[in-house]
Amino acid sequence: MMKLKSARRAWHDCFYTPWDTQGAHIEQLGMLGCSVQKTEKSVNSRHAMHQSLSARIQSAIDTLPAHLRAFGNYMYSPIATDDDKDDAQEALFRAAYAMGPQMYAKKFEKARLVAVGVLFRYHRMHQGGQSEGIDPCPTPESFRGWLLHILDVELDSRNWDREWQEFVQTCFNACNDLDKFALGPVSLAIKEMKIAA
Repeated sequence: MMKLKSARRAWHDCFYTPWDTQGAHIEQLGMLGCSVQKTEKSVNSRHAMHQSLSARIQSAIDTLPAHLRAFGNYMYSPIATDDDKDDAQEALFRAAYAMGPQMYAKKFEKARLVAVGVLFRYHRMHQGGQSEGIDPCPTPESFRGWLLHILDVELDSRNWDREWQEFVQTCFNACNDLDKFALGPVSLAIKEMKIAA
């Protein structure tokens, strides 16, 4: 059953099909020798309520511009695509680049990959709407190691504070902004549903 505890969780749940869909749940009850008639009504009712809540949240998501929808899908949807991931990475880089100082071309390409790394970290901390994850690269050393190992980009530790620390923080700030804007319509839909209830 979909719960409206947070916008992040609602985004996840509105695209999630629970294992106890009508057929699967009724089939298991039948195998256990339970009466299906009364239970079928209960399952149908829960399924209909989940569908209704999901439709309202999905409608709110559909009001978003494409880059915010992709960011939210990558962050929270269990059916996010590679296109969502690519678009989220691009949206983050554009937002962070616009917020920060101009860069030389050589740094620009590395900065794009640093933004990919920050989005990976942000995603791990908030994925699936839980927002209970830990930063997989909490130190500059671990982040540089991840960038080298996964994305094959080497960043000099001697110039980290001057060259990259500010941009990394700008990327996290941009993630927070994109997240807030993406979740805004979902939060509003939840508030309206709670008032109507």
